[in-house]
Amino acid sequence: MTVHQLKTRSPAEAALIDSAELAGNVATAASAIDALRREGLPNRRTEAWHYTDLRTLMGRLPAAEATASEAPALLAPLLHNSHVVEMSDPAATTAPEGVQIAAVSEAADWNKSPNHLDRPIDTVRLVNAAFGAPAVVVNVAAGTALTSAIELRAGTGERGHGFARCTVGEGARATFVERIEGNATGAPSTGVSHLTIADGAEVLWIIDQAKGMSAAHLGQLNVTVGANAVFKLFVLNSGGALVRNEVHVESVGENSEIRIRGVNLLTEGQHVDVTTTLRHQVPNTTATETFRNVVTGGHGVFQGMIKVAKDAQKTDAKMACNTLLLSDQGDFSAKPELEIFADDVQCGHGATAGEINADHLFYLMSRGIPEKPARALLVKAFVAEVVEELEDEAAGDALMERIDAWLAHER
Repeated sequence: MTVHQLKTRSPAEAALIDSAELAGNVATAASAIDALRREGLPNRRTEAWHYTDLRTLMGRLPAAEATASEAPALLAPLLHNSHVVEMSDPAATTAPEGVQIAAVSEAADWNKSPNHLDRPIDTVRLVNAAFGAPAVVVNVAAGTALTSAIELRAGTGERGHGFARCTVGEGARATFVERIEGNATGAPSTGVSHLTIADGAEVLWIIDQAKGMSAAHLGQLNVTVGANAVFKLFVLNSGGALVRNEVHVESVGENSEIRIRGVNLLTEGQHVDVTTTLRHQVPNTTATETFRNVVTGGHGVFQGMIKVAKDAQKTDAKMACNTLLLSDQGDFSAKPELEIFADDVQCGHGATAGEINADHLFYLMSRGIPEKPARALLVKAFVAEVVEELEDEAAGDALMERIDAWLAHER
């Protein structure tokens, strides 16, 4: 007989397990809770979590309130005329023509990890399954060209968990918005999404994370991109005490294109981690990934991996992480990586960090602009450049409004 000795869990891990036992409401949650109790949370000795010691950082979050769970906020859609899908009640959404939205009995598969540096189990999926995240499917039929976005919301408080499986058929066009709000303390909210983009389709996916300054979120987006398909992603982190965004994209069809852009806005008391892997499995694929970070405090992390398989010749992939450090109270860790097994590729990565350019600041001030507004203009220009690369006016305007609000608060 084999006896598994359970390790002693930290108070934060024990509180997380207790919260999962109270919230888990599906059969698959029980096995996930058992695994969470057995494996616990990763610490810095786990390579994928080296810069985000989840076991320690969870213990620094405020304890959960003993009152009733936070009421869901009534938010206007990020983009005008969006179809808002509440993960706990997808039937309440009127699906646009050519789109199927339905609740399903499914949980994230935590027994395998998309990141080879993680443990044999996948941490984000495990916590998502342990909390019994409600699951939905969204299918966009082939040839459908949606004129309004589909906005996915996982709710707040104890209901802040969601699992989505989205499929966009051949030649279809769609925009998805993943909205992450709320200020509930205690256990983190979680979101796991799987997106399949068929041949010739095009998808814009926006992650708008603006959790409260005492809240935590663990999110993961898994994408497969077909032949001649385009996947565009924009990530905006403007809140949250502890945030981990994972993005794992796989090119499985020739002539596919991946465009990832992101902005991380950090202030005192935050820890925000963006971890991405781009896997090129077939020849003739392209990818560009650029993140701009504005740091006035806290700690930021970017881990980016580009993996090129042996048969993926003619891959063209580039990755950049640029950070503007505006205070000695903040820092940012960047870890871009390449893992290439093909011999005919163009791949590169880079990371920069620095302060506002003194010459640029002097130029603006010499033309009568006071120092504070001049600094704000330079910061806005720094992040606006990647927003403009969306080539979507409505989405760009909405995101810049969010960024402007943060900048106004930080001045």
